[in-house]
Amino acid sequence: MVLDVSRHLNRVLSVDPDAQAATVEPGVLLDDLQRAAGGHGLRFGPDPSTHSRCTVGGMIGNNSCGSRALGYGRTADNVVALTVLTGGGDCLDTATARPAAVPVLAALQAVTTRYLGTIRTELGRFGRQVSGYSLEHLLPERGFDVAAALVGTEGTCAITTQATLRLVPAPRHTALVVLGYDSLADAADAAPALLGLAPTAVEGLDARIIGLVRARSGRSAGDEARAVAELPEEGGLLLVELAGPTKDEAIDAARQAVAAAGARTAFSVAEPRQAAAIWRVREDGAGLVARPAGGRAYHAGWEDAAVPPERLGSYLRGFDALLAEHGLHGLPYGHFGDGCVHVRLDFRLAAPDGAQAFRRFLLAAADLVAANGGSMSGEHGDGRARSELLPRMYSATALAAFGAVKDVFDPDGVLNPGVVVAPVPVEQDLRPVRRHSYRAGLGFRYPADGGDFGRAVSRCTGVAKCRADLTANGGVMCPSYLATRDEKDSTRARARVLQELVSGAIPGRWRSAEVAQSLELCLACRACSADCPTGTDMATYKAEALHQRYRGRLRPPSHYALGWLPRWARIAASAPVLANALLGMPGVA
Repeated sequence: MVLDVSRHLNRVLSVDPDAQAATVEPGVLLDDLQRAAGGHGLRFGPDPSTHSRCTVGGMIGNNSCGSRALGYGRTADNVVALTVLTGGGDCLDTATARPAAVPVLAALQAVTTRYLGTIRTELGRFGRQVSGYSLEHLLPERGFDVAAALVGTEGTCAITTQATLRLVPAPRHTALVVLGYDSLADAADAAPALLGLAPTAVEGLDARIIGLVRARSGRSAGDEARAVAELPEEGGLLLVELAGPTKDEAIDAARQAVAAAGARTAFSVAEPRQAAAIWRVREDGAGLVARPAGGRAYHAGWEDAAVPPERLGSYLRGFDALLAEHGLHGLPYGHFGDGCVHVRLDFRLAAPDGAQAFRRFLLAAADLVAANGGSMSGEHGDGRARSELLPRMYSATALAAFGAVKDVFDPDGVLNPGVVVAPVPVEQDLRPVRRHSYRAGLGFRYPADGGDFGRAVSRCTGVAKCRADLTANGGVMCPSYLATRDEKDSTRARARVLQELVSGAIPGRWRSAEVAQSLELCLACRACSADCPTGTDMATYKAEALHQRYRGRLRPPSHYALGWLPRWARIAASAPVLANALLGMPGVA
């Protein structure tokens, strides 16, 4: 059973500007919360690149951070209280519950006492240590903060039904500095020196990603195209945001950053619209690197490892060597001020030994992160892809502590089993790649995907920009989802159904009821082809599906009546009196 709280539990219940706090339901979108808080000059600090469609409940689930966590902290640092339903059926309000009166909390306190030494020495070593459970919040010196400890448990302990969040004053003025270096590792080496300037964000970006954006927006004259044209072409970039109470102070901080950075090239941006366009390039990173060249798919799986910032340059050089050893490629980017790196890799999952090759790489990458004192996950959570790797960074005692906490909240193991505690092997839940080559008899050519319909529909990687209301920024994707708010009507859901079609998992293939139902409300408006960073073009895919569905068959009467409307109009224009007479007859009309 999957609970989607975004459709109904999606209200901002209150904003208290005096207390600088907001109370929300878990399905509220981050952008909606920011709009509600913005009216009081406040904001919620963490802001993932998916802010237009991520829910606060999801951010609580995996302890989201985003680009500006450097200035405002992680989600765990900004949660005041939670109301949750535990796996054992207890409704718990962390603001009012006390261990002496609540058995669940009494048991949790006992677990904390039992593992006190391990929690103090192994957890909370650096900001992006997100893997496992953040039990350091339960330490006596931290006030036994149950709400903060539940953040990042990935739905394995409790279901959030309400959250009270800490808000912060929105910065009055910001300046963005763009720094270019010979390599991404060199950019990472420079990041720690900038932290003393109290930046709100220090982001790293592989310059090859800028090349992808240039290729996508080369014919455009919009803000993004102009912003990209000014970006340096060095191997690695840093985007540094600095805030100040006045515009002059923000600009002065930017000058200090340029002086301290040791970059080959540098320029600053104080104009908000231009800065926003550059940030959109960074926000689209997850989609852009999913299909960078040649139609080859780049997959998630090792996507958000983190190391202490002072170790990041060394880690990236070792990671490059590891990729070369395993014959893999990726375009890294991420939160370099926090030591967190995002990347998708071209795992050959369809190869005969694809699953085992995937496993071998993950084990080697986990050892590299552990050797650099890092965390398997820096903000996305361990999930099924990385939970088995936790023994490479934690002792058996720490893992036992995680298991004991899981047993306190979820004694029967009904919530998200197999994640963090008692994980399955990393390759066990890989979706089988059984893609059939769809090249012959197609209605469209799909030149960017090697003429293969299967590759075309696999462009979608689920980054979910189609679930966002983009109208405020000139976007329109996806109107049918915005009308129904039902996941099945999103572009990514339709793409997933078509991926199942080409994999042979749907009986009936083109003529199946599942395919027809999935595509029914698609307006073929082509908004996705413009707004989706991976280039998903559902209008073309729907036309292909309808072409294949009715190929060699009679179509419904409406197809002939409306699809041939230009023909009927030409015929009617040649004999208007006769046409009007016929249209006056009930059956013909």
